[in-house]
Amino acid sequence: MTGSDGPHREPGSGVRAAGSASERAREEEERAVEQALALVGGSSGPGRSGESGERPSRSRDPLAPWDSRDEDLNADRSSDSHTGPSSGSHTGPSSAPHTDRSSNSHTGPSSAPHAHRSSGSDPYDGRDSDLRAGRAAPAPGREQPPLPDRPSPGDLAKPPPPSWDRARAVAARAGRGGPSPTIRLPLDRSLGHVLAEALGALTDLPSFDTSAMDGWAVAGPGPWAFEAGAGLLAGRGPAAALPDGTAVRIATGARVPPETTAVIRSEHAHVDEARGLLHARRSVVTGQDIRPRGQECRSGEQLVPAGTVVTPAVLGLAAAAGYDALPVVPRPRVDILVLGDELLNAGLPHDGLIRDALGPMLGPWLRALGAEVSGARRLGDDAGALRDALTSSDADLIVTTGGTAAGPVDHVHPVLDALGAELLVDGVAVRPGHPMLLARLSPDGPYLVGLPGNPLAAVSGLLTLAEPLLAGIAGRPAQDPYRALVHAEVHGHPHDTRLVPVVHRPGRAGGRDHVAPLRYNGPAMLRGIAAADGLAVVPPGGVRSGTEVEILDLPWAPATPWTEGCFT
Repeated sequence: MTGSDGPHREPGSGVRAAGSASERAREEEERAVEQALALVGGSSGPGRSGESGERPSRSRDPLAPWDSRDEDLNADRSSDSHTGPSSGSHTGPSSAPHTDRSSNSHTGPSSAPHAHRSSGSDPYDGRDSDLRAGRAAPAPGREQPPLPDRPSPGDLAKPPPPSWDRARAVAARAGRGGPSPTIRLPLDRSLGHVLAEALGALTDLPSFDTSAMDGWAVAGPGPWAFEAGAGLLAGRGPAAALPDGTAVRIATGARVPPETTAVIRSEHAHVDEARGLLHARRSVVTGQDIRPRGQECRSGEQLVPAGTVVTPAVLGLAAAAGYDALPVVPRPRVDILVLGDELLNAGLPHDGLIRDALGPMLGPWLRALGAEVSGARRLGDDAGALRDALTSSDADLIVTTGGTAAGPVDHVHPVLDALGAELLVDGVAVRPGHPMLLARLSPDGPYLVGLPGNPLAAVSGLLTLAEPLLAGIAGRPAQDPYRALVHAEVHGHPHDTRLVPVVHRPGRAGGRDHVAPLRYNGPAMLRGIAAADGLAVVPPGGVRSGTEVEILDLPWAPATPWTEGCFT
């Protein structure tokens, strides 16, 4: 295809005589896809005069507000590969978004933009209704003959991927597939685990009547006689009953003597030292400023249900209720395998090599999801090393990066097939990240989540498959989704769900809080997600401004909506 004449070639020109009808059909299909790519700014091959393969500049400030009309942000044009700027990097925005459209490998740029078409990748462009299966849009001012709908060989061999909702449900169900083991951990080691059982109170809280304030415990009507002295302090044993008409000094948290009518705060009392009498500056109500026994809970009452994440507050409550250790579900153990010969661990990209962005990112992200994570391992593009790593792992979940498509060094599918693994999810109708997968290596063996190599596509895979799977393994109950207004028109893929980074914005002048989409949302970009509070779930076809969309929170999203930022 490097000899193509470009987007204005007549339909029949330049076609080499084919030896068979199948060859002619294949050439027709390739030419149609080439014309479609040329229409949206792609190159038909390297070295074309006057064509760089990049979309013409719009002369926009890169930090200007997000423009929903910018087609560069409307679809997952670049492959979900391990590649990035121009060559498809692991890190930054792509400078040539139309390069290697259909390959989902992370092997670097393809010399021809239509390489690996059998991977089933969709060359969708936001301005076109559909370029799938060789359906091309006509060039401006020129009518093209219609092409028959014909499925690609990959479409014939592989069913369409499940919807985003369906894929998440499968992952959640897989995580809940077996009984969760229970261990008991001391309080100082329980933080972040999930309660395997409901937490019941072991005693009444408080376990005796206590003073809620520093002041005076009084009995009967005033004024009250008192005796000089330190009075009642917290931590002391029971005191004698308080006779009517008497008062005693009392500290916050101290046990209230029997027959006490109320506690008068120090600032509400007047002490007549000469006469030895206490007067109230305000009316006294029976029981005021006394915390009665069992006010918070009674012994045996459920405090928090099973499935609750042990937070610092839960630890405090458990300690107050008398616990020294808690019944919890062990954290899921996760191994991370980083695939790709083109990745660097340090320094600047050079000579076709790029920095590994996923290795540093995935470990902390998975820990934030409640997993116990080993250090990321670099395997490169080595099928044998991948197989050895999978068969020797004792983790509950193995996460791989890249290699999930059908490129020449995409080894995940062949290795899973050789191991007899069960593919539970093989591709998802979501952008970015559609070549993600979920497999079970054996009936009682570990799960594997295969993430695409592009960074934001990998984040999509984490939130789509890894998060619900880990929640199920850890015993967390399913979270109710929540929705928010989006303040911008967000274009959608014609068939697939889109996940778009957003930030929360407070409403003004009585308006509702809302979310705003972020500009840097290409599959190879991390700039948008680094500034985001969550991802908006945009249904096929997109949404108009003012529409409610489901929001996926990030595990470290701030509780207060952002009011500043230069990324929207």
